[in-house]
Amino acid sequence: MTATVSDPSTLSGPGAVFDRSVEQVRELIEEEGELREGPELGRLLGLLAERRGADLSGLPPRRQAELLGARAAQVLPGGDRLAELLAEGRPLTVKFGIDPTGAEVHLGHAVPMVLASRLQRMGHRVVFLVGDVTARIGDPSGRSAERPPLTADDVRRNVATYRQQVGPFFDFSRAEFRFNSEWLEPMTLPRFLEVLAQLPASAALQREDFRTRLAEGSGLTLAELVYSVVMALDSVELAADVEIGGLDQLLNLQMCRRVMGAAGQQPEVVLATGLIEGTDGTGAKMSKSRNNYVGLGFPAEEMFGRLMSCADRLLPEYLRALTELLDEEVESLLAQTEDGRRHPMAVKTLLAAAVTAAVHGERAALAARDAFRARYSVRRYSQAGPLPSVDPGAHGATTLGELLVRVSGELPGLNQVRRVAGAGGLKLVVEHTDGTGRTVPLGRADVDERLRVVLGAHGLADPRATRRVFLRCGRKVLELT
Repeated sequence: MTATVSDPSTLSGPGAVFDRSVEQVRELIEEEGELREGPELGRLLGLLAERRGADLSGLPPRRQAELLGARAAQVLPGGDRLAELLAEGRPLTVKFGIDPTGAEVHLGHAVPMVLASRLQRMGHRVVFLVGDVTARIGDPSGRSAERPPLTADDVRRNVATYRQQVGPFFDFSRAEFRFNSEWLEPMTLPRFLEVLAQLPASAALQREDFRTRLAEGSGLTLAELVYSVVMALDSVELAADVEIGGLDQLLNLQMCRRVMGAAGQQPEVVLATGLIEGTDGTGAKMSKSRNNYVGLGFPAEEMFGRLMSCADRLLPEYLRALTELLDEEVESLLAQTEDGRRHPMAVKTLLAAAVTAAVHGERAALAARDAFRARYSVRRYSQAGPLPSVDPGAHGATTLGELLVRVSGELPGLNQVRRVAGAGGLKLVVEHTDGTGRTVPLGRADVDERLRVVLGAHGLADPRATRRVFLRCGRKVLELT
C-alpha cells in the first residue's frame, strides 16, 4: 500500500491521522537519522502511537482489506470476500479466542491481536473470547500426545490477569470480554448430538496430526476429536463475521466455517496469522515451555532486553508482525541496513522500543532503551551500574551452572547454560582499577565445575581490592563480589 497524499497537513476526517502518519514516517525513515541515541526514535514512537489509535473507519473498504491482509498469512475464503464484507457498511462481529492453558500471554498471541485492534478501529465489534471450557480439553493442534487436562480452578487462576495483559491492544469500553462457558455449560447433550450428527467423522480424522498420533499409538481422546466442533459452537453463538487466529489453528477455523454453514449461517471470514519464532532463533515457535518468549506482563526493561537479544534474522518477521509499521516502511529500513546507510542495531532498537511502547508507553520504552545501553554498550562492566551479584565465599562449592540458574536466577535452566557455553558465550571477565583487564573463555565442562575450582584454575581464588570479576553467560552478567 502506498501513500497518495501530497500535503498531509490538510487532511481531516476519519483516516486522516493514519494518512498523515504514512507521510511522516516515510519522511523520518528517509532522513536516516540516528535511531539509537538521537531524538528520531522518540518522534517515530510518537507517530506509531498515533497510528495505533487512529480511526480507520473512513478508509475505503479495499484499503482496509489490504491493511488486514498484509498481516494475515492466509485469508479464507479469500481477500475479495473480506473486501465485500467490509463494504457492507455495518459493524461486523469479530471473534478472537484464546484458551487460558497458562497464566501468561506472550507476543506470539499479540500477532492476531494487532489485527483485532485494526478491525476495532475500523468500527467493528471485537469479542475477546476466553475459552474457559475449551481449555479443559486443550487444543490438540500439532501435539504429539494428549495435553494434561485442566480443572476449572486451573483455568480461573490462569485467566485472572488476562484482561490486564491484553489491555494495551484493546479498548474494552468498546470491545467485549466473554467466556464460552456462558453458552457451552448450559448446552444439553441432545443439542450437542444434533450438531455432531451433521458432521462426517472424516472431517476430523482427515487431520494429519491426528492420523500420526493414531499410527504411533500415542493416543487420541474423543474430547480432542471434537475440540474443533466445540470451538465452532462459539462462532455460531456469536454469529461471527470474522475470526482471527494463528496459522496453527487453520483446521479448527475451517471447522468453524463448516459448522456455521450447517447451522444455516454465513460462514465467517478467517484471518490466519503466521506463527512467530522464539527469540532464540532456533526455528521453534515462541512458547513459554522453551523460554524463548516475551511476555506481555514483562516489565519494560525485560521486554526491551529480550527483544534486543533476538536473532538478527528475525528482524523482518518481528517488525512486520509486532509493530504498526507498514510493509513498505519495513522494506525501506531493511534496505538501508543492507547497503550500509543504517546500522542493523538501530533497526533492532526501533523494534524493541516500538513493541515496548505499545505495551508500556513511549516514556517507559525510551527509559528501557537508556538502561539497556548503559548496561550493555559500555566497554567495562564496572561502568554499567548495579549488576546482579553473588558472594564467591558463600557459594564456592556451587557449580557455575547452579550459580546462574538456582542462586542468581539469571537463566532458566542448565541446558541453556550449556548451550551458551558450547557456543563460546560463557566467560570470566576481570577488570582492574588501573583500566586493564582480561577475558577468560570457559567451556561446557566448566558449567558443572565448582566456582572455587574455576576461579582457582585462573588465579582468581583470592579476592583483591584492585580488581572486579564478572561471570558472563550470553547477555547475562553476574558480578562475583
